[in-house]
Amino acid sequence: MTEGGNHVPEESDALGKDEVPVEEKRSEEVEEMKNGDSRVAVPEQAAEEVEFVHPEGGWGWVVMLAAMWCNGSVFGIQNAFGILFLSLLREFGSEKDDDLRFKTAWVGSLSMGMIFFCSPIVSVFTDIFGCRITAVGGAAVGMVGLLASSFVTSLGPMYFTYGIVFACGCSFAYQPSLVILGHYFKKRLGLVNGIVTAGSSAFTITLPFALSHLLEKVGLHNTMRILCILMFVLMLAGLTYKPLLPVKSRQTRTGRRCPPLSQIFNLNIWRSLGYRIWAFGIPAALYGYFVPYVHLMKHVEERFGPEASKEVLLMCIGITSGVGRLIFGRAADYINGVNKVYLQVTSFFVIGVMSMMIPLCHVFGGLIAVCLLMGLFDGCFICIMAPIAFELVGPDDVSQAIGFLLGLMSVPMTVGPPIAGFLRDRLGSYDEAFYLAGIPPIIGGAVLCLIPWLEARRKRREKEEALSRDQDVTKKMLETEKTLEHKKAQEAAQSNTGESVL
Repeated sequence: MTEGGNHVPEESDALGKDEVPVEEKRSEEVEEMKNGDSRVAVPEQAAEEVEFVHPEGGWGWVVMLAAMWCNGSVFGIQNAFGILFLSLLREFGSEKDDDLRFKTAWVGSLSMGMIFFCSPIVSVFTDIFGCRITAVGGAAVGMVGLLASSFVTSLGPMYFTYGIVFACGCSFAYQPSLVILGHYFKKRLGLVNGIVTAGSSAFTITLPFALSHLLEKVGLHNTMRILCILMFVLMLAGLTYKPLLPVKSRQTRTGRRCPPLSQIFNLNIWRSLGYRIWAFGIPAALYGYFVPYVHLMKHVEERFGPEASKEVLLMCIGITSGVGRLIFGRAADYINGVNKVYLQVTSFFVIGVMSMMIPLCHVFGGLIAVCLLMGLFDGCFICIMAPIAFELVGPDDVSQAIGFLLGLMSVPMTVGPPIAGFLRDRLGSYDEAFYLAGIPPIIGGAVLCLIPWLEARRKRREKEEALSRDQDVTKKMLETEKTLEHKKAQEAAQSNTGESVL
């Protein structure tokens, strides 16, 4: 077999008994790449010659369970911060501190915000070092941050250990868990993604009860040390991320292995007006998104007393969020194009209205109904982010589009809860904070309504331009035919004139 059409001398055609043909060597190298424990860079031409077939199962089911554990442990701890928030207030609080809730809320807000803020950076690390190294390293950093938080005696160091170190580790552990699924599944990828993202719902349901029991029995510091077990298991889960897809070599002419800057930061996605509106409209809607997760527990304690079963509310959000991801994820398959945005618009409107309903609920059963609806449409918002990104920028740029979006989401996710805590400290009630938390989702949802209209206008304009180009081509072809016919007529006339003269 020759490569690139190069001629092979006849002397090399005769192989000895112990020699292996070039074609067999190449197949063995590709097989070693598939079964190896590390990412193997193969030449670009060889990678194109080999058609990769996804196993659609096998070891992939183990990877799916590992990714599900990652999703659950990372966002389960984040979503249950409302329980830790109460313990932090009691542990580090002071009756003389007028800004106590404002300062304490920054711990959870920084943590959630950093997970999203690091997403563009994590995507670069994943491309360069692979899913396994990135995930295991991130889980190790997260465990160190959580363990360090268990020895903290004031809020100041907690901002760094829990809000930054622990959150950055979670971010580096989380994103590879989604990327690795594409190595094992293609036809079942939607189903597998639904199961994996449901892991956070399962942890959100169970973890608040476990944390409440642990905080009561062993205290805040020992509870954080026990949570380190989740991060240790996450390190072991990351070791299962065995890559299968061929990796093109990043060797440049100068010998550097780092990809060019244009590949790290893809600016093509910003050429789409629809994506620009989406990328800034969603963060605008999220200023009140994380507020209930942080302050709802304290609001219930103040209104219904410390004995109220506040953990039930987080359980309701977790259950319906998992159900919403399965229902609306499947429903999005039947909605054409960017009209899927209307599902997100609906989810933002419902979440905004439900946030405003929280202060109006003077019966605990009313709060349960509100949390059930919030969880259902929270699942709707999360599960259709990737399909919408695919529709707006196409399959080649979808990973960068999601990474930049998550990075932009970090700002509102970070500042929303501290603002709500500040309002509570100044006004003496959470009512105004929840009322204001419902406004950004409604405004952001209204802005997103522009996207289907703009995309329809863009496609209509592209069709008109294509039709105009076709008409120009047809016109030029007709003019060319007329010119040729005219020349033929002149040549025929000259030929006839010449014959008559002769």
